[in-house]
Amino acid sequence: MRVNGKGRIDRNSPISFRFDGHAHVGFAGDTLASALMGDGVRLLGRSFKYHRPRGAMTAGSEEPNALVTMRSGARRDPNIRATVQELYDGLDAQSQNRWPSLGFDVLGLNDLAAPFFGAGFYYKTFMWPKTFWEKLYEPVIRRAAGLGALSGEPLDEAYEKAFAFCDALIIGGGPAGLMAALTAGRSGARVILCEEDREFGGRLLSEVEEIDGQPADDWAAGAVAELRTMDNARLMSRCTVTGAYDQGTYGALERVAHHVGDPKGAPVECFWRIHAKRAILCAGALERHVGFQNNDKPGIMMAGAMRSYLNRWGVVPGKALAVFGNNDDAHRTARDLAKAGLHVAALIDSRADAPNLAGDVPYFPGAQVSRAYGRLGLEAIQILRPDGSQFRMQVQGLAVSGGWNPSLHLSCHMNTRPIWNDTIASFVPTNDAVPGMSVAGAAKGTFSTAGCLTDGAQAGLDVLRDLGFSAHSPEVPEAEDAPYRIRRLWTVPGKGRAWLDFQNDVTVKDVKQAAQENFRSVEHMKRYTTQGMAPDQGKSSNVLALAVLADATGRDIPDTGTTTFRPPFTPVSIAAIGAGSQGKGYAPERFTTSHQASEMAGAPMIEAGLWYRPNYVPEEGEKTWRQSCDREVHMVREHVGICDVSTLGKIELQGPDVGQFLDFVYANTFSTLKSGRVRYGLMLREDGFVLDDGTCARLDVNRWLMTTTTAAAGQVMQHLDWVHQAFCSGLKMRFASVTEQWAQFAVAGPKSRELLNGLLDAPIDDAQCGYMQCVPVTVGGVKARLFRISFSGEHAYEIAVPARFGTSLFEELVARAKTLGGGAYGMEALNVLRIEKGFVTHAEINGTATADDLGYGRMVSAKKDCIGKVMSRRPGLSGPERAQLVGLRPTAAIKEMPAGAHLFEAQSTATRENDLGYVTSTCYSPTLGEVRALALLQNGRARHGEVIKLVDHLRGVETLCEVTDPVAFDPEGGRLRG
Repeated sequence: MRVNGKGRIDRNSPISFRFDGHAHVGFAGDTLASALMGDGVRLLGRSFKYHRPRGAMTAGSEEPNALVTMRSGARRDPNIRATVQELYDGLDAQSQNRWPSLGFDVLGLNDLAAPFFGAGFYYKTFMWPKTFWEKLYEPVIRRAAGLGALSGEPLDEAYEKAFAFCDALIIGGGPAGLMAALTAGRSGARVILCEEDREFGGRLLSEVEEIDGQPADDWAAGAVAELRTMDNARLMSRCTVTGAYDQGTYGALERVAHHVGDPKGAPVECFWRIHAKRAILCAGALERHVGFQNNDKPGIMMAGAMRSYLNRWGVVPGKALAVFGNNDDAHRTARDLAKAGLHVAALIDSRADAPNLAGDVPYFPGAQVSRAYGRLGLEAIQILRPDGSQFRMQVQGLAVSGGWNPSLHLSCHMNTRPIWNDTIASFVPTNDAVPGMSVAGAAKGTFSTAGCLTDGAQAGLDVLRDLGFSAHSPEVPEAEDAPYRIRRLWTVPGKGRAWLDFQNDVTVKDVKQAAQENFRSVEHMKRYTTQGMAPDQGKSSNVLALAVLADATGRDIPDTGTTTFRPPFTPVSIAAIGAGSQGKGYAPERFTTSHQASEMAGAPMIEAGLWYRPNYVPEEGEKTWRQSCDREVHMVREHVGICDVSTLGKIELQGPDVGQFLDFVYANTFSTLKSGRVRYGLMLREDGFVLDDGTCARLDVNRWLMTTTTAAAGQVMQHLDWVHQAFCSGLKMRFASVTEQWAQFAVAGPKSRELLNGLLDAPIDDAQCGYMQCVPVTVGGVKARLFRISFSGEHAYEIAVPARFGTSLFEELVARAKTLGGGAYGMEALNVLRIEKGFVTHAEINGTATADDLGYGRMVSAKKDCIGKVMSRRPGLSGPERAQLVGLRPTAAIKEMPAGAHLFEAQSTATRENDLGYVTSTCYSPTLGEVRALALLQNGRARHGEVIKLVDHLRGVETLCEVTDPVAFDPEGGRLRG
């Protein structure tokens, strides 16, 4: 119901919205929870396991009950907390975890079977028969489990990610956070102030108190106004810092467009990575419940939350209200309710000696609420007097306060445990829990407004001094400084179920049962009962559950300890974490300079790493890829072919010590390479296995160009960075990737030199550009690089020009090739050409292959050290028991040899125990007129000439094949060097 004269909402701006298909009206400034409460709706959801009726219990992001689904279709967004969802015109929300309706939920029958569904019942019940778990039990449980559901449709909304840097990150915009930000900002420090609410002020927005003689919320507005005038301060509302990570890095989720119906192109959320030199945690505190029978009825909520709903939004859950607590803060709620003209039926304080601080309200010191009544909402409570007598009282709302827990979660994200403070009966963060982070205000156990302001100012001063800023002590405004008095009360004895974790339906009995079954560790209890494992992560229930476990095991709370706090602090959508990685953002398209020309020629494109390359280039009359591929292979072998090889990684290295660096990176020696020469190189991982292969050219004395495979270009660059930083930081050299700066094309075939001599400004011959040489050339006055290298086994070159000339050069090369009986060729032909020659790619460099396995063992120089050399000599990484590179040709009627097929002795059974290896690459060779393959075969080099069995169970292929040398065509290399 609405309370006249209360709240910070704009009653002149009504907003229409719908909940479960019913029309409602709220006001600007409302949340969905407050608007529904103002319309008399208390039932907002159903619990996870027993489907019990639940209503809003808090007023913030810690809410365990009021989870709703927003929007529909592809934009359907489940598990949104109604307590933080801002109202907007046309909002349409659905309750969840119920069928067919919220008021009548068939699965509410689970509550009647609660005696059979206690903690750990899964482990005890679904044990027999064994086969039923996968076929029956698990499918049924999974269909019944869960809260909200996604639409399953592709997301069509925008999400963003961003980065920010600051001197001081202030986490929380309450009194401590505002004071810390003012202190740091006034001294010139770069400040970021993050607040998860839409407004800054924290608890000041929910309290009736003064700061410096003015209403507390007005003081907060003035502080925010001053901060907004500072160029060095960034204020980020609706932004929750979700995690603390290494080296001053923090994750934060900004809700950009959750509060509007039409984002108009704005992202829904933005995930920030904030790098801060220092951080101040001012996240406030979270109120906890008290366990008593049926304490989960809609209408029962935290006392601080009811104060927020009254003072900030002008709503309460009913006409007759009661307050129950064990601390002075509960009295503030009763006082505010009474001053607002509401009927406060009772203030119940479990402390018999506590004075009445609420004024003229019925007061019951030493009493306790022992039971709640009602079906779909609270109707009455049962009060237990100190003498043991009990009586019932009719109320529609009950505010409960079991004390406040500092919101210290972020301080524990680097595996530090909090410590127990008996004075406030809560855990508090340890000093230096996160390097560079300090804690101020209620987050460290200071609960008065004056204390929070003083804490925030001091924390800001400490940061300024740490960072070397000139710091002056600010004048701390006057504010409420009442002491925080509390006496432990965790549960009220009695029959029936007293709830601890409202979202996962964990009761006091469940925790005690866990202890009885020897799950005494708090981590074991958590997993046995699922306490604290719901989306709210037990923010309001963890300490209560730990206290019950401590009592059940005869320990005190400090000895019991806490569970591990992990990021994120509040749920973060996967779309926000992966912002920019949808569609093409997930798999970016990288196009070569010849891409358009290839597409115009009708070439189907395939992915090679992130690049798109032509699979084959069809000509008129060709109906299958094989026809095109065979023609292209013949074209390269007999005439000349053009292939774009720009996708190969290109890394330029400069400096007098590059040769020394390359000797350490490559298995073979490079420091002896002369200028104008090219050498094939093999690179090992640190564990001794092959990382990559490629060529490296010495362009001049201090300038080198390394090439890598397309697939491993990024991996090799990362590897070079690591080697340089870890082992070679003192060398005089630098390197950078230049893959995108150069367009490079292979010109392969017997007529390749003829083609180039008609194109280059000056002709070449063997004396000028012999095998494995590189020379500078010009094409139409454009400086270019020419390499005499070959991946086809033919007389071949690779010519590189600045990328802006790539398109025109490719078109010119292809046109000239066609006049010589050639043309462009694609990846299929390239694969056939290299298999015929036994050249390896990452099909063979599979992460488990050593240099010896590939037949390159002699390339690992005995005269120098290199990365991976020592590890490559470990027992078991060479010898006949290893799978070694071989060639295969079919000998039986079935000529197919699919890649991935496994190899066995000709007479053995095709079982895992008899497996000798597998086929890595396969093709039909038009040059040889048969199917050829490369394989990794146990003791393969000693098996040349043997007949073995090839089996592919997946494709239903079983045949015999002969083991051969990997090089099937031109083994002498005459065509390559000629």
